[in-house]
Amino acid sequence: MKKVLIMCTGNSCRSIIGEALVNAKLEGVEAKSAGVKPAGKVNPNAKRVLEENGIWDNNYHSKHLDEVINDDFNLVATVCDHAKETCPIFPKPVPKIHIGFEDPDGKDYEEFQKTYKEIEEKLLPEIKNFFIVFTP
Repeated sequence: MKKVLIMCTGNSCRSIIGEALVNAKLEGVEAKSAGVKPAGKVNPNAKRVLEENGIWDNNYHSKHLDEVINDDFNLVATVCDHAKETCPIFPKPVPKIHIGFEDPDGKDYEEFQKTYKEIEEKLLPEIKNFFIVFTP
């Protein structure tokens, strides 16, 4: 099983959606998510979009990077510019990719649906391709 960490600033919208999408749609890949400055809660609209798409899991929660930094990840994917810029050095070397998405927090529910679709269409193929190209 390959492991990927999806990182953003607040770990309440984009990274949670990314975590759920990877876990639901990429066979052989397990995702976790974290934030560099976590909100401490999942945005209700992020939870709603995941529930409506049948991929919400009650284990998803907003957490600080410190909770997962010692896990063995094969890849770190940052989904916001702030997380990319502040991404720490991990205890073990780990490849990183960045695909930024606009933060839907504070916007209408339609923006969460749009973010879900963008993450599904842009991030998932990049993660899949990474594991095809860069791992034996």
